[in-house]
Amino acid sequence: MPLSPDRKKQYRSLGHSLNPVVTVAGNGLSDNVIEELNRALDDHELIKVKLVIADRDLRKQVIAEMAKKTRAEIIQEIGKVALIFREAKKPNLKLSNIR
Repeated sequence: MPLSPDRKKQYRSLGHSLNPVVTVAGNGLSDNVIEELNRALDDHELIKVKLVIADRDLRKQVIAEMAKKTRAEIIQEIGKVALIFREAKKPNLKLSNIR
């Protein structure tokens, strides 16, 4: 279910103070990167991802593919940083960035 505009706005403000927890570089979305993204989303629900990809169109494709493979929703893209969200099945209140 897509997030409401108000919820996205709330998550953007929460994401402002976050640091990137995963970096996607020249190798793209390898299995290890997808695994790390899933782990981070399960733990934190709202995460920043840094993309070290110079080409803007390729970067947009990688962000879209990343969201599709992790079943996450893109909250915001600014430059080489993406903010993504996926609600955890069993949220950990100590690790979650939104609770």
